[in-house]
Amino acid sequence: MTLKTYELGRYYRHLQSCGLVEKCSADQAQMLQQIEYISFDSKDIRENTLFICKGAHFSPKYLQDAVLSGAVAYISETPYDPGDAGDVPHIIVSDIRAAMAEIAGIFYDNIWQKLHMIGITGTKGKSSTAFFVKYIIDEYMKNTGGHESAVISGINNYDGVIDEESHLTTPESFEIYRHMYNAVNSGIEYLTMEVSSQGLKYDRTRGIIYDIGCFLNIGNDHISGIEHSSLEDYLRSKLILFSQSMTVCINSGSDKIGQIMAAAEKVRADNEARGIDMPEIVTFGHESEDDYFVYDITSPKGESGSITFSVKAPGFDERFELSMRGLFNVDNALAAIAMTSCLGIPVEYIKAGLKKARVSGRMEFFTSSKRGYSVIVDYAHNQMSFETLFRSVKKEFPGKKISIVFGCPGGKAQNRRQELGDIAGKYADMVYLTEEDAGEEPVVDICRQIADHVSANGCPFRIIEDRGEAIRSAMRDADSNTVILLTGKGRETRQKRGLRYVDTPSDVEYVQEVLRFEY
Repeated sequence: MTLKTYELGRYYRHLQSCGLVEKCSADQAQMLQQIEYISFDSKDIRENTLFICKGAHFSPKYLQDAVLSGAVAYISETPYDPGDAGDVPHIIVSDIRAAMAEIAGIFYDNIWQKLHMIGITGTKGKSSTAFFVKYIIDEYMKNTGGHESAVISGINNYDGVIDEESHLTTPESFEIYRHMYNAVNSGIEYLTMEVSSQGLKYDRTRGIIYDIGCFLNIGNDHISGIEHSSLEDYLRSKLILFSQSMTVCINSGSDKIGQIMAAAEKVRADNEARGIDMPEIVTFGHESEDDYFVYDITSPKGESGSITFSVKAPGFDERFELSMRGLFNVDNALAAIAMTSCLGIPVEYIKAGLKKARVSGRMEFFTSSKRGYSVIVDYAHNQMSFETLFRSVKKEFPGKKISIVFGCPGGKAQNRRQELGDIAGKYADMVYLTEEDAGEEPVVDICRQIADHVSANGCPFRIIEDRGEAIRSAMRDADSNTVILLTGKGRETRQKRGLRYVDTPSDVEYVQEVLRFEY
């Protein structure tokens, strides 16, 4: 599929119709300039590029570099002087992020319309649920002659061309559209994506309509001066997904369920008043009145076995098997069942896909055959996921001692240091505090703040700044009655140190190295 090119005036008129234009310097002749590429990266410029000036740390030098490399116009919230690069027309907008999403839609001809789009939001479980959906769709595609589905997630992005580790849960608008473009060109029909509160609040998904939008849960996370000012702001941001979805699947067991259902119903009522029949509202949960009702959950104790459960839904009442640990994953699997069923995928493919499902860095289980202890690698990194993980492990491994290795990120989500410290101190028998994307903060300072709350609960701890050494120490100290939790990083292979990311082994690689030398 070859993209059309439009003149600068086409972008100007569209932004004006959205009420985003504050000023424009382009004359009639400049409005006819053909735009062949759009970029917000001064190092990624081609001939006839429309350059987007964005970011708190934007420098006029970036604009100068872009113009010298081929940019013919720019969009910004502020006028800039291109300096020696010469004068270029500009469009000044009131909201650069909203403008980015709108012009991305034009540049890529709203290519989302050629895909079945699935969007998932929630405080915990987005990645696991996204990959459960992907496994189900891929099973269906494999048996019907289709292509592997695309995914945009906090773990990795796959679009038929790009297969890469993720940097943001929800990328910038142009990156999302580029993934959709690659997917369509690769013959892909389905794209599943995590939709973060930040992605919704800052318009990264603006203009995209999802076939299915899913609300998993809400918890007290991402509340800070640089993220969300309050839980209300956090929830309000997530609820934007309802206005962008043809069908919404809602976890009836979520906190704030009254507000969540009211928001969905208001969106539907407002749309109906305009003659728009969306969204259809579907619930899933543990209550018999739910549209997708889960019951009779069984999970074998100890080291072997998978989770089995039954689901009663419109058109079927079936037994399912999930080959992943963590009883909390039943809710994620149920969400995936509801979404794929609403997409019209037959239940036999849903069952087969779920049985095969694995999620990188989520509830990955290892056992020392020589010394008998167990290790679980999981991405749990906030209050809600920590509490859920500990409760699940306590239930699945009764009587076992629990050790945990974790840290907290620098420069954001300060509340996690108290919350995770309190939870670990309450449930764990031993805590190892270490590096976890500390950024510009000293690792030891973050660890000491967490340690104050661990020790307040009477739990012993050690601070070991080197993550690999912390994991090795936890494994050396363990006995056959110990379950070790390694949380926060999963299979990620980078640490944020200062302003850049540094390549490191993943937690799984550290575990495999220790187990290899135990033989």
